[in-house]
Amino acid sequence: MSENHKQAFSVAVIGAGPAGIYAAREVAQAGAQVALINRDIKPGGLAEYGIYPSKYKMKDGLRRQFRQVMDEDNITYFGNLSVGLDDDFSLDDLRAMGFDALLITVGAQGTKWLGLPGEDLVGVYHAKDLVYHYNKLPPYSEQPFEIGKRIVCVGVGNVMLDIAHWAVRELHVDEIVAIARRGPADVKFSKKEMEIVGANLDLAALDAEFDRTGPVMEAAGQDATEAKAFILKAVEGSQPAISETRFVLDFLASPKQMLGDERGRVRAIEVEDTTLEKRDGGGTRAVSLGSTREIECDTVVFCIGDRVDESLGLPLDKWGDFAKAPKPCFPIDDLSYEAYNPQNDELLDGIFLAGWAREASSGLVGSARKDGTNGAKAVEAYLESKTASGSDALSQLADRVAALGKPVVHKTHIRALEAAEIAKAQELGLQEFKYLSNEDMLAVMGLVSQAESV
Repeated sequence: MSENHKQAFSVAVIGAGPAGIYAAREVAQAGAQVALINRDIKPGGLAEYGIYPSKYKMKDGLRRQFRQVMDEDNITYFGNLSVGLDDDFSLDDLRAMGFDALLITVGAQGTKWLGLPGEDLVGVYHAKDLVYHYNKLPPYSEQPFEIGKRIVCVGVGNVMLDIAHWAVRELHVDEIVAIARRGPADVKFSKKEMEIVGANLDLAALDAEFDRTGPVMEAAGQDATEAKAFILKAVEGSQPAISETRFVLDFLASPKQMLGDERGRVRAIEVEDTTLEKRDGGGTRAVSLGSTREIECDTVVFCIGDRVDESLGLPLDKWGDFAKAPKPCFPIDDLSYEAYNPQNDELLDGIFLAGWAREASSGLVGSARKDGTNGAKAVEAYLESKTASGSDALSQLADRVAALGKPVVHKTHIRALEAAEIAKAQELGLQEFKYLSNEDMLAVMGLVSQAESV
């Protein structure tokens, strides 16, 4: 941003996960005043509440980086503040306050389901809710989740392995079965994540799976030997088992419905057998064979990804994602970061998307950082073409926040919370401590009385 533009513009970054935090730094260092708005109390998003809890070194390193960003003079943090059509403020409200641009980095706040019968049974969950639960994100941290002894996970990516990690090494369940509608060559997990639970993998069952699925894979042009070697390589470097949990991979099985017992609790998942067919242009697709079978279980976890939250008020494309301009005015690396309304073929002037809000995340902090920074660069290019509104948008936001009558968190409060949680961890002899409720965190920060938090 040119020198004469410095300090003239104000930008609202909505969402304080990695993409939003690094985007805020980029825009702030370019000279704009930034309001970093977060629905959670703590900044960090999935870096705080998505990375497995025992990865202390990684999480501590990220927190140090985020702390440095938050210390930027041009960044004002507003935590515990929701943006959406029915929330504290809408996007239109923020524009009316005079913000020169909005950068949306909210991540996947919606939950993705398949719409199958039995999804409402007790014991059927979405992985994101469980990840938030064991990572102690309110209100998920306070919600009861009835986890049984026989779990079926739908999906074979790294999120499934996070759930398996929790179930195998902490809950010590009897069995966890991961099902996939395609074959072993299409697994989405990494060797590193499989190493955590690989010692519990039932190798005899894996051999049987490759005996069953190998001919189907070869007929579809896939290398069954290579796929098996990938899985076994991860198992070779596995951490020692600390439970008797049996871990099974079950391929060519598409979920059809959950079956319940007389108490309304899941007792089994019915799956439909599939085969593989070559796609025109490469790759394969799963095709139903019509036959079904049941897998007995008392818990089903859908590890199938997430979706955007429509209540934010942005137009969606035909895939259900936030729509991006097909012909952006300010592309970065030939990618579009500009929000768009496909119904009338118009750009949403001054509204930009980055991180998961722009494209489904790979789950890597580095990818979110890059996309957030690039989204900020698109905002900077846009501001270079504009004249600042002249409105003191941050002051207007602060005044409107005060009128809400709810506790809103700022940088000083976050520092107080961090100090309190570190002290509590030391007192209890733990590597990490987190308060389980928003009320407790607000009380520690002095934003509500201790009596109000009870």
